[in-house]
This record gives sequence, structure tokens and C-alpha cells, in this order.
Amino acid sequence: MLLRFDPFDELDRLIRPQAARPAPMPMDAYRHGDELAVHLDLPGVDPESIDVTVEKNVLTVTADRRWLRDPDDQVLASERPQGRFTRRIFLGDGLDTDRIEARYEHGVLGLRVPVAETAKPRRIAVDTGDGQPAIEATTHAA
Repeated sequence: MLLRFDPFDELDRLIRPQAARPAPMPMDAYRHGDELAVHLDLPGVDPESIDVTVEKNVLTVTADRRWLRDPDDQVLASERPQGRFTRRIFLGDGLDTDRIEARYEHGVLGLRVPVAETAKPRRIAVDTGDGQPAIEATTHAA
């Protein structure tokens, strides 16, 4: 389904201290029926700046969040991350990356990735070889 290992993420963890700031694109991912659902928090992002691409089994989401300050403003606190953010999601082979759907609503980018037809469970008839009716077996593709 979804591969949890991200070598770039592991490298970032080694370089950046954990307490520096939270991930700029927190994510929830879960299986919902015959699809993978992913929700990414992107509050304050211009929907026009969101770019979702997929190459092979890597889904990449990029977005921009900018705070256009007035030069006369005296900043008292600036804790919200600004700039261009990227999140890579490594997908398993059993997903249909040609039919990904994306929707941005209320500061959350929702992605739906259907399970490929070839990866769905299917019944296979088992012939007993003695002329008796076939025994049905269930298999699950990985």
C-alpha cells in the first residue's frame, strides 16, 4: 500500500534537530475500502501553488505558503513555517497511480489512490482432478 521508509526523511532527521519545528505538511494515511486515502494539512496555502505529481511509485506534493509583510510591520512572533514545502510519499505496487484524485478543502489536501484491479482479492477455482466440482479458494494479491 504505502511504504513507510523515506530515505530523505531519515536524512532530514539526522541533519535537523527534532525540536526545531513540526513537519510543515503533517499527514494521515489509511486504507478506505478499495483505495488509499491521504490527508495533508496545508493551512494558509494558495490552492494555485499546490502541485501533485507521480513518477513511478513516488507521489510528490509541493506547495507554497507566503506571508507578505508590510515593510513597516514590526514582527513580534514568526512561528509559522513559510516558503516552499515538499512531501514525497512512496506508494506500493498494488495502487493505480493513473487514477489518483486530489481535492483541497478547508486547508487540507485530500488524495485518493485506488487499489489496482490486479491487486484486489479474487477467487481461484481449484480442480480436484476426479471429476468432482471444483473447490473455490480465496487468494489475496500482495
